[in-house]
Amino acid sequence: MQTVLLSSAYMPPVSFMSAAAAASEVLIEQHDSYCKQTYRNRCVIASAAGPLTLTVPTVRPDSPGQAMKDVRISDHGDWRRQHWNALESAYMHTPFFMYYADEFRPFYERKWDFLLDYNMEMTELILKLAGLDIRLSLTDSYCTAGPDSGISDLRRWIEPSVCATEYPGQRPYWQVFKQKYGFLPNLSSIDLLFNMGPEFRSYL
Repeated sequence: MQTVLLSSAYMPPVSFMSAAAAASEVLIEQHDSYCKQTYRNRCVIASAAGPLTLTVPTVRPDSPGQAMKDVRISDHGDWRRQHWNALESAYMHTPFFMYYADEFRPFYERKWDFLLDYNMEMTELILKLAGLDIRLSLTDSYCTAGPDSGISDLRRWIEPSVCATEYPGQRPYWQVFKQKYGFLPNLSSIDLLFNMGPEFRSYL
């Protein structure tokens, strides 16, 4: 096992968790330039209407190239209520949603100022509920992760444009809407958690 370097992600996809579970250490980059249309502020869940993207709105930066650690969450559009309603609607009939719902509810009732802090606490909760003893560490500065660094740089691999629809080697697991849409790969890891519960760890 080795150290893996990942970008911060909102309710990270299964590929993120798979990489983390196979590593001896997990570094989360906080000094990279914030980019929209990435997992930094979005995730994809399985809804009754098919794949549904949930996006956390962010405050427009004062200048281009804002570091991820400085990105603030916006209250635009009552997104917390919308996200929670979407999660309830999509997963209320899964085997384990009711077991874990109270753990996630506070993330949609209180406010976080910074997206990085919100993502970190959410990711740590998912890891804990999945029974994965993995500690996430933030980078002290922008990590170059050269070939001799001993770090596997997956910051650009785990992105929607690369692996949202194609996650190599992912075995199908039970999903509520599988008969309607077929197996949907590399959704948010909460899809795996709510559908598989304690089997999350053994699945990875």
